[in-house]
Amino acid sequence: MKNILVTGGAGFIGSNFIRHMLSIYDYNIINLDLLTYAGNLENLMKFENYNNYFFIKGDITNKMLIEDIFDKYFIDTVINFAAESHVDRSISNPEIFLKTNVLGTQVLLDVAKNKWKCNPDDKYCFKFMDGVRFIQVSTDEVYGTLGEKGLFTEETPISPNSPYSASKASADMFVRAYYETFKLPINITRCSNNYGPYQFPEKLIPLMINNCENNKLLPIYGDGMQIRDWLHVKDHCRGIDSVLHKGEIGEIYNIGGNNEKANIDIVKIIIKKLNKNKDLITYVNDRPGHDRRYAIDNTKITKELGWKPLYTFEDGIYETIDWYMNNKKWLERVVSGDYLKYYSSMYALSYR
Repeated sequence: MKNILVTGGAGFIGSNFIRHMLSIYDYNIINLDLLTYAGNLENLMKFENYNNYFFIKGDITNKMLIEDIFDKYFIDTVINFAAESHVDRSISNPEIFLKTNVLGTQVLLDVAKNKWKCNPDDKYCFKFMDGVRFIQVSTDEVYGTLGEKGLFTEETPISPNSPYSASKASADMFVRAYYETFKLPINITRCSNNYGPYQFPEKLIPLMINNCENNKLLPIYGDGMQIRDWLHVKDHCRGIDSVLHKGEIGEIYNIGGNNEKANIDIVKIIIKKLNKNKDLITYVNDRPGHDRRYAIDNTKITKELGWKPLYTFEDGIYETIDWYMNNKKWLERVVSGDYLKYYSSMYALSYR
């Protein structure tokens, strides 16, 4: 029996991961989430009465709270999803990204280091209890941008280009440092762009689905030819599961979907599927520091852990569109007034 602390478990990827884990294992899952704009407990309503699922509202930067959670639930595993994750928001307000993504990760690491030591009274001996592990869920954006050819590997140098990716890269470096200095049992996973159910509609795919359905303009940055490697969130969750159970301590694993698509092509797929007019497409000024291409080489996790993506992009995108169309009430509830204000501030002045 594992006692897993999942931070950011009410968000898009975190809630999908909890759904995945509770459908397969009898582990105790402790979900810690601050419930900011993108956190939604409705994603996990079916598990509210499960005896092995617990929700705590709180901030990962609150060290006293984290210590209490470790003591109360005998935490032996941390999977850190908690992060501010939208690049546009990091450009307009970098400070919150530094606080949550970097300082929050350091708090989690420090508590884990102190609670998992075999001899907590010996500050110079860092031997840890068997079976404990800290998994940092990161992003391919820490690698920067690619040219027309090549793929990100685990050996690619870190070269972030936005405040968001810089904060995630900084957090990764702290995780690595705690392994190198204290021998804390860690893994880092770096995924490509996720899509699928329960994603907050500020990200490309749910944003375009929502706007299409409501006959709103579809704002496309620059020429729309930014290329991303798209990974279905369920494949991502299976990848993290593989790292948790089979990953070698201290290793980094890239998790990619083998699905490179340009943003504009994805928008056109959504338009066609929903039978809308291409005239809804509106090109807007590109955002600062916009990376041109990401693509992941997932050979390491495939060969060493036996994981591989099961979704083709064609199957995944159609399933995702259908999910949003079948869950319009969910979509309406999460599109809050705060989100609309943000949406307006980001795009209203940049149409061209």
